Amino acid sequence: MKVLVTGTGGYIGSILGPYLIEQGYEVKGLDTGFYRSGWLFNNGETIYPSYINKDLRDIDLEDLEGYDAVVHLAELSNDPLGKLNPEITYKINHKGSVRIAELCKKAGIQRFVYASSCSVYGIGTEDYKTEGSELKPQTAYAECKTRVEEDVSKLADDNFSPTFLRNATAYGASPRMRFDIVLNNLAGLAWTTGVIEMISDGMPWRPLVHIKDISKAFRCVLEAPKDAIHNEIFNVGDTEQNFRVKEIAEIVGDAFPGCKITFGDSGGDNRSYRVSFDKINNRLPGFSCDYTAQRGAQELYKIFNKIDLDAETFNGRPYTRIKQLKYLLKSNQLNEDLYWV
Repeated sequence: MKVLVTGTGGYIGSILGPYLIEQGYEVKGLDTGFYRSGWLFNNGETIYPSYINKDLRDIDLEDLEGYDAVVHLAELSNDPLGKLNPEITYKINHKGSVRIAELCKKAGIQRFVYASSCSVYGIGTEDYKTEGSELKPQTAYAECKTRVEEDVSKLADDNFSPTFLRNATAYGASPRMRFDIVLNNLAGLAWTTGVIEMISDGMPWRPLVHIKDISKAFRCVLEAPKDAIHNEIFNVGDTEQNFRVKEIAEIVGDAFPGCKITFGDSGGDNRSYRVSFDKINNRLPGFSCDYTAQRGAQELYKIFNKIDLDAETFNGRPYTRIKQLKYLLKSNQLNEDLYWV
């Protein structure tokens, strides 16, 4: 199978691309290169796909010719970026993603796998959110995910099968590392300072999933019978991997010897939800998570030890999305519409 992976130069994409190659796929990447200045580690063995250096808004029909499937990751990647410029976030994440799906359909590509997010659930109760639960997106990022799901699902027909993977909060080691997501951030603090000092009480719930398990979910969708994945939504993760943020801090603290943890008062973040992952584990052939948060934290400890991670690198702009984009804007490398100058 010949697969185009958009966002192949990003946090998940730099793991997914090589993983699919290892599984025997012919993979081409596409990425605009916002985060190319950040590369945390090498192992000397990984084979990375070649990629087209192009903004997703500029993709045309010719770029999509000859592919059997498209895995679409390339969007502005988290909530702070959405706050930076909500209008541009909607143009890229919503309009840009729907346009790619429309072009895929015109190009005769039968499978379109979209990286959505469990953040679409927004505010939860004690109930576990399922794929049929009411959506309450709290940010521009999550709102765009909701709109893409709604609009692209309408394109489904006998010759075009979109699938929507609502990933839990990602974590894990990647060459294009992100230290602006919860478990990775706490691990970086534990290594560089020896202290996880939380300003909140850590009571909000978050579901977690390792980026290698996310990659596995994409592969399972590509290989599944059409009737198993056609216009389906899957929460990606494991129901046992729902944690309060304070529990995530404690898991990280256990993996980093000598780390101390302190908690503050209740914070202003009202995003809190637990998610059920029964559907993907029961209905997507071949899928189950291989990683736990404990294993992921231990993995990060080993990586940080191997590369001797320092505070300057941990706090550096290449590994925090909002810092990197603000730098590219300030240095006039990107214009206000986030196009390269």
